Amino acid sequence: DSHVLTISVSPGFGSLWLVPRLDSFRRQHPDVDLRIDGTDRLVDVNRDGADVAIRYGPGGYQAVRSDRLFAMRSPPVCSPALLSQGAALDSPSDLEHHTLLHVEWKETEASWRTWLLAAGARQVDPYRGPRFTKEEMAVRAALDGKGVALIGDRMVADHLASGRLVRPFDAGMSTPLEFAYFLLRPGTGPDTPKVARFREWLLAQI
Repeated sequence: DSHVLTISVSPGFGSLWLVPRLDSFRRQHPDVDLRIDGTDRLVDVNRDGADVAIRYGPGGYQAVRSDRLFAMRSPPVCSPALLSQGAALDSPSDLEHHTLLHVEWKETEASWRTWLLAAGARQVDPYRGPRFTKEEMAVRAALDGKGVALIGDRMVADHLASGRLVRPFDAGMSTPLEFAYFLLRPGTGPDTPKVARFREWLLAQI
């Protein structure tokens, strides 16, 4: 259907960043119906049925056109209720008395071990606490006051702006992430009108 735009997107980016902004696209382009395919599997936008894909990685993708959307830093975040009702969280060493929330697939980039070593909090066990395979589940746990999570700042920008999440430490105490999010489009031929509209809207949002 020429009016349906299929976007293959990782579930974390989809639920935390893209979906909350889609009303803006629908208002601007009411003739385009969006189909959001939330998956982390490899897709080929040249032939797999997805018009575009948004993926997190190192870039340098072959046989596609790509736009770098943004990189991130990964600060500790938590619910303000955790600060008001739980143990003190004035310095990184205070994390010894709090639950650490882990995102398994990002451990190679942003682990509590790396962050705590950089912060000088060597007495805090970096391996304890629940582990989540999806970033959005760790965010949900942090929102519910279940602990402190290391999450990409762009993924929780809306929660930070609304005050639903806060950074307990200085904004400079965050881990820079090497990878970035990219918009991937077919590598041959001009963009279809619906793909061109989505790309223009997405880059404006960035």
